[in-house]
Amino acid sequence: MKNIDANELRKSYLKFFESKNHKIIPSASLIPENDPTVLFTTAGMHPLVPYLLGEHHPSGKRLTDVQKCIRTSDIESVGDSSHLTFFEMLGNWSLGDYFKEDAIKYSYEFLTSEEYLNIPKDRLYFSVFKGDEDAPKDEESYRIWRSLGVEEDHIFFLPRENNFWILGSGIGPCGPDTEMFYDTGKDACGPDCSPACDCGKYLEIWNDVFMEYYKEENGTLQKLKQKNVDTGMGLERTITVLNGLESVYDSSIFTNIKEKLEELSHLKYIDNKKSFRIIMDHLRTSTFILADDHSITPSNVGAGYVLRRLLRRAIRHLRKLNINEYVLTDLASIYINEYKEVYEELWRNREVVFTELEKEYNKFSKTLKEGERLFYKLIKNLDNNIVPGELAFKLFDTFGFPIEMTEELAQENHLEVDIEGFNKAFLEHQEKSRTIDAGAFKGGLADNSFESTKYHTLAHLLLATLQEIYGKEIVQKGCNITTERIRFDFNLDHKLSDEEKVKIETRVNEMIQTNTPVTFKEESYEDAKKEGAHGTFSSKYGTMVKVYTIGNLSKEICGGPHVENTGVLGHFKIVKEESSGAGIRRIKGILE
Repeated sequence: MKNIDANELRKSYLKFFESKNHKIIPSASLIPENDPTVLFTTAGMHPLVPYLLGEHHPSGKRLTDVQKCIRTSDIESVGDSSHLTFFEMLGNWSLGDYFKEDAIKYSYEFLTSEEYLNIPKDRLYFSVFKGDEDAPKDEESYRIWRSLGVEEDHIFFLPRENNFWILGSGIGPCGPDTEMFYDTGKDACGPDCSPACDCGKYLEIWNDVFMEYYKEENGTLQKLKQKNVDTGMGLERTITVLNGLESVYDSSIFTNIKEKLEELSHLKYIDNKKSFRIIMDHLRTSTFILADDHSITPSNVGAGYVLRRLLRRAIRHLRKLNINEYVLTDLASIYINEYKEVYEELWRNREVVFTELEKEYNKFSKTLKEGERLFYKLIKNLDNNIVPGELAFKLFDTFGFPIEMTEELAQENHLEVDIEGFNKAFLEHQEKSRTIDAGAFKGGLADNSFESTKYHTLAHLLLATLQEIYGKEIVQKGCNITTERIRFDFNLDHKLSDEEKVKIETRVNEMIQTNTPVTFKEESYEDAKKEGAHGTFSSKYGTMVKVYTIGNLSKEICGGPHVENTGVLGHFKIVKEESSGAGIRRIKGILE
C-alpha cells in the first residue's frame, strides 16, 4: 500500500479517470449560486444535479473532479479524530453512460492496482443494498464484486439506511449504492460485526451511487430518464487510511500549521489535541469561505453566520492555548500556500481573506469585553449561586459570548452555570433553524420552474446593466434565486442613491423590452474568454463550457437554464439595496 499525500492523491485520481475517457472539470464554488435551501456545497454531486436529471453537460457524459465541500451539521464533533467541516471529495460521474459494471471495476482497479493505490485486496470489504419494498436487492453489484475475485465473506448486504443514497431533503435523484471499506485490523465487535457497525473495524473510503430513481415529495420512486453513476471518495479520510494514520489531523495537510501553533503557544499538540484540531479545522474552512469568489463575509445570518461561528470558535481556542495576540493572518497564510496551486482563488483573494480575518478578530475582541461587562451586570440579580441556562444562552446567542467563557467567569466568582438549561435552550434554537442548515435541495436552481428560470436570466441582464453604468470591473459576487425574487451581490464602493436605483431599474427593463432571443453554445473556456464572455471560475483544466448570449447585451459562461426570450420576464423592480460585506452591495429585486 502506498504512502501518499494530498497532491499525489488528487493527481493520481484524476489521471486514472482521464485514462478512462473522463473529462476533468474544476471544483464548483463552495457557495451554491442559485439554491437558497442550502448554505454551502455539501457533496460532490451538488453542482451537478441538473445534469443528473438529464441536462447536457458541455464536457460530455464522463466527468471527474475534486470538489470542495463544507458540512457543518457535526461542528460540535470537530476535535475528535475524524470530523472536519471542510473536506475535498474526489468523484467520477457517468451521466447516462456506463453503469454498475464499469463503475465497480474502475473503483476496484484504482484501489488495488500497483500503479495507483495498491491496497491489499484482503483488507477491502464491500457493502451492497439488501433491498426493500421500494427497490429490489442489488444482486448485480454483488455478482460484479464476486467476478472480480472478492470473497463472499467480504461482501455485506445492508439495508436502506446504509446502502441507499438520497439528498438530505429526501427528495430528488437517488439510488442504491455500493460502499468500499478498509479493514483497520481491529478485532470484530461480535459475531454480527459489519461495516454497519460503529466499532471502528471498517472504515469507509469510497461510495458508488447508482442513481436510477427520483424520489417525489409524496415518497414514491420514479425511474430517471437516464441512469447515472455518482461516486465519492473523501480525500482526507483516504490519506489517513493509506498512510496508516490514527487521525485525519495527522496527515501532512496539517503539519505546517500544527508546528506553527506549537511555536506560538509553547504547547504540544499531543497534550492539547482538541483545541489544536478545532483551530486547524475552523481556520482552514474559514480561509476557503473567505477566498471564494462569491465573497461570503462574517455576519449574523446564513452562511455568514456559520463563518462567524467558525472564526470565533477558533479564536476562543487560540486563547485557551494562551495565544492572545492577533495571529490569524499568519495561520491563514499557511493554508493559502498549501493549496494555492490547486485552488488559485486562495492566492488571488488573499487580501480579502486577511482583511476580513482582522476585522472579525477585532469585533470579537470587543464582544468578549462587552460580554464580560454584561455577565457581571446580570449576576448581581441572581437569587442563588446558579447562572440560569436561559441567561447563559442569551449571552451566547445575542452577544456571541462563548459558553466556555461564561463557565470560566462563573467559576472565578464561585458560581455554577445551569448547563442543562443552556443545552435545552440551545437545542430549541437549533430545531427552529434546522431546515435551512440541514441542506435540502432539488437542483441547480431551488426548483427548475419557469419562475426560477426567469430570475436566472434576469441575473445576466442585471450584471450587464451594472457593468454598463459602473464599468467592466463590476463582477457578480453572489446570486441567490427563488421562485419569487433575486438576491444579487456585486462589488461597489458606495450605497446606491434613489436616482441610481431608478437608473438601474430603467435600463434593465429597457433590455427586457427589446424581446431579444437567449441563445447558447458549447465551446472551450479559452475560446469563450477570447470572445469576451464573462465568467469567474478557473480554466486550469481547459474544460468545455456553456456560453449564453443575449443579443449584444450579455455574454456569460453559465450552466443555465434560461428563458428563450427576454420579453417573457415582465417588469423588474428593486425592493431593497444594502451592504453585504466590505465593498459589496446587495440588490434584492422582483419581476412583476
